[in-house]
Amino acid sequence: MGHEVHVKISSPADIVAARHEARALALEAGFSICDSTLITTAISEMSRNVLEYAHHGEVTISLLKNGSKSGVKIVVDDDGPGIADIAQVMKDGYSSRQGMGIGLPGTRRLMDEFEIRSKIGDGTTVIMKKWNRYR
Repeated sequence: MGHEVHVKISSPADIVAARHEARALALEAGFSICDSTLITTAISEMSRNVLEYAHHGEVTISLLKNGSKSGVKIVVDDDGPGIADIAQVMKDGYSSRQGMGIGLPGTRRLMDEFEIRSKIGDGTTVIMKKWNRYR
């Protein structure tokens, strides 16, 4: 596998492009339509966060292979203001805005693996993985 795509995020159109690339790679990895939708939803949520809080960033989507398992890895990176209290923003029900998004906790539930790193003044990186149960 080893296929990797980078999408710069600086406008809503870039979110659409990232979703499109993720869906194509997910289908290539053998994910169902349902699971590919979960993946694109996670990308949408994280990319919207990039636009709202950092104004620009990058999404990297890559195919994974681990023995007989295949999957996708998504890295969302920005150089925005960072998150002061990761534990707080990971709590269900937390919102720093009025949006209807699923937030970080909801995105974490969509994926099999979820990690967030952030440093005030130095940005945030979210690393997510979804493994294909059928392949």
